Amino acid sequence: MKQGKLYGVGVGPGDPELMTAKAIRVIRESAVIAAPQADTGGQTALAIAAAYIGGKPVLHCEMPMTRDRAVRDACHLQAADAICAQLDAGRDVALLTLGDPTVYSSCWYVLRRVAARGYATELVPGVPSFCAAAAALGRALCEDGEMLHIIPATHGAVEEALDLPGSKVLMKAGRSVLAVRDALAARGALEQAALIERCGMDGERIVTDLSALDRPAGYFSLILVKEERE
Repeated sequence: MKQGKLYGVGVGPGDPELMTAKAIRVIRESAVIAAPQADTGGQTALAIAAAYIGGKPVLHCEMPMTRDRAVRDACHLQAADAICAQLDAGRDVALLTLGDPTVYSSCWYVLRRVAARGYATELVPGVPSFCAAAAALGRALCEDGEMLHIIPATHGAVEEALDLPGSKVLMKAGRSVLAVRDALAARGALEQAALIERCGMDGERIVTDLSALDRPAGYFSLILVKEERE
């Protein structure tokens, strides 16, 4: 029996209209859908793509929001095992992920494990959240020779990153938003920053005055810091 193929499918930042034509086609043509499930039970990527899934079987892959490497590795291994069982049965699997599968995505950790076992895999790119956020703000991410830095706000080194030249995107900035606000204020850069929470989803919030923030934001939050131009 011919083995199935695993597709790592980016479904975009939240608005189903931002899903690519290829993502929709792959989801429709795949026999099985695999979707990450947060420890809270949420399955945002699955909800975004729901209109194209129909009654297909869904593998619910636990992906807890934890920095414990051993816990994450165990979940990625469990997801890979479940997916490989479907591939061995000759079924193609579409593993969904928010945004793009190559940008801070749990999907990648699973896909590379499956690929290492010799199975066919393919990445299907999606619209990254920071591109959608810049569009929502009506701003360019970078201009002329300006550099663009993508920074995981949850993993430290934010202070050093803010001193880099060019535009900065602070991903998953919700918990650290107040510390980032203070660091920007110390640099006189508050007016260059904006926060976007749940971009393209229900409850979207845009904050262009970070000095007004008085509490952490949600998990699906990022901060754009645009380099001041003359």
